Order: sequence, then structure tokens, then C-alpha cells
Amino acid sequence: MIESEYDSIRPYVEDEIPEALKRIIADPTFQNILDFLFPGENQEALKEIIANSKTRKEFHTNFMFRVISSIAKKTSDELTFSGIDRLQKDEGYIFVANHRDIILDSSFLALGLVKNGFTSCEITWGDNLMISPFIVDLGKVNGMITVFREGSPKEMLRNSQILSSYIRKNVTEQQQSVWIAQRKGRAKDGNDKTDPSILKMLSLSGQPPPPGSLKKLNITPVAISYEWEPCDIMKVRELYISQQTTYVKQKDEDLQSIIGGVVAYKGRIHLAVGDTVEKKFDKLDTSVHNNLILEQVAHLIDKQIYASYKLWPSNYLAYDLLENTNKFENQYDEATIRKFNEKLEELYKAVDGPEADLKQLFLKLYANPVYNREK
Repeated sequence: MIESEYDSIRPYVEDEIPEALKRIIADPTFQNILDFLFPGENQEALKEIIANSKTRKEFHTNFMFRVISSIAKKTSDELTFSGIDRLQKDEGYIFVANHRDIILDSSFLALGLVKNGFTSCEITWGDNLMISPFIVDLGKVNGMITVFREGSPKEMLRNSQILSSYIRKNVTEQQQSVWIAQRKGRAKDGNDKTDPSILKMLSLSGQPPPPGSLKKLNITPVAISYEWEPCDIMKVRELYISQQTTYVKQKDEDLQSIIGGVVAYKGRIHLAVGDTVEKKFDKLDTSVHNNLILEQVAHLIDKQIYASYKLWPSNYLAYDLLENTNKFENQYDEATIRKFNEKLEELYKAVDGPEADLKQLFLKLYANPVYNREK
């Protein structure tokens, strides 16, 4: 496969970055970002620093990691990491992660990697999120790999083959790590579960059958947990409407989710990096159909995510309310109960539906990580 076949999906290369940064700086959206994150600072000087960045690493160092750190500082009480110290600096990894926020999940992982002396990761993004030239430029400067969501079966297979080959080349030859969500879209019900089709895509560029086709990719589970879920009201709204009828996204809904996730208060945040699942491949039953082998690999990922997911008072409270028990009453206090009730009132105002049904969906969003841990 020749290099040009990756042009439709790859991030910007170095000679494309300076012009992209000029376009980013000139876009009015960029000024809004600066006003939110860096009020009172010398923004013109910051723009000049960005304009003088020649590479992705310089842009990350000069600006993006300041942005991510500022978001964490302004909208959360604490951002912590675990497991990153077990990674090897001379290896590339595929971080298969649970997905709760469109841009922050991968951004916080990138921040944690760099803080611990690692190279930042590239990130996979669905083409449905490329909603404006500004978003495309910002994404591709930051290492965005485009995932095409639509097409004929033949086109989808070809796109998957190209994506699989690009990721494998990055990880095994360039030691460049890649973040990929464990399934299409965010987990709107709080139930993190890996779609085996993600693993099937990754195996397309390897030597069949699985799990051999997944070897040398260093597939490593990542669990991010937010004390207060980004866009929780919007997620429950979508789930509720989907139960009543076919859900149709509004024109600017993805953009609103991006903005909402960034600016909303999140309480505490923890990101846990697990162990490479290849270590467990010798435990798999390889006598079954390939799809069943991939399901077993998906289960290995899920098991680590469930175990390492940091449970917060909000999760324990939701579980107790759903189960009508006081099993975890020592894990939360009156402040958590008050905040939870405030969010429920906000939900009832935002969504037209029976309060009991809406409450059930909202509780499950927060309680499902506890159920998964107990399983």
C-alpha cells in the first residue's frame, strides 16, 4: 500500500500545519475559545506563539496542553491518572477507551501521556464530527484520523482496510500511539461495552486468524470516569426520544455536545490506563469462529475497563436509588444528593416526558458502572 492511500484519513503533516494554524487563528470561533479559557491574558502574544509553531509537537507544547489543562482547572475539581507509568516509552499502543465526551476523553489521555514523558497520541474521529472547516483544521493539527461512517459495503470494507493499515503502521513502525473509542458514539447509558467490529477492523491488516491478527498492536484498555457526566441531560434526552420514535439529530447538535462537554462542571475526573490485552491471548478459546474469538478479546477489554473505572459518590447514589437500598450510603453525602436532585429538576425542564421514565434513564446513566463493577 502506497503512502498516498492514507491521504483521505491522515492528520496534517508538518508542511501543512503552518497554513492550518493561520486559518485557525483567523476564525472567530478561536477568539471565543481564547476569551473563555484565557481571559485577561495577552491573547495577541499567544496568537503569535501559535502562528510560529511549525510542527504538531510545537503546537501541542505551545498551546493545546495549556488549553486542556485550563479546561480541567476551570470545569473540574481534580484530574488524576493511573497506569501510565506502566507503559514503555519505546512502544506504540492502541488505547481502546470507553467514550463519555466527544473531545475530552482523548484530550485528557494525551495530556496524561505528555505529563509523564510520553509522545502524545493520535485520535480517531468519525467524519460526522467534521462539522466545520475550523473543527477539521483543529482536529487534523492535533493528530485526528478520520473514520468514514457511511458508504456501500464495498466502500466501508475498503475504508476499514485503509484505517487498519494506517493504525498498524503507526503503532508498529513509528511507535505512534492511537486512541480509539471502544464503540461508535458515546455511551449514553453509562454502560461501557466494546464493539467487536472495532477489533475486526484492526485485525484486517494483520495475519489471520485472530487473535494472531491483533498481535503487536499493544491493545490497551483505558477507562475515563467523570463524577458528573458531560452532557448528561442531552444524553438522557436522546435515549428517551429514541425509545419513543426515530431519533433525528438537530443540525448543530454535535457542536452543542462538544461545547457542552467542554464548559460543563465535571467534579472529579480519573483516567486509568490498563494492561495490554495480548498478555491474555493464550487464555482464549481459539477453536471457535473468528467472530467469537473477537468477542472474547472485547470481553478482556471490558473486564479491565469495569475494574479500573473510578466510581464516584454520584454512581453509588444512583445505584442505591435504583435498587431502593442503602448499600452504599457511606459513599455519598447530602451535597451529592442535593446536586443529584438539582440535575433531575434540570432534566424534567429540558425534556417533555414522564418524570419517572426520565429519572430511570438518568439513574442508569450513573449506576451502570457500579453494576458492571459488581459483575
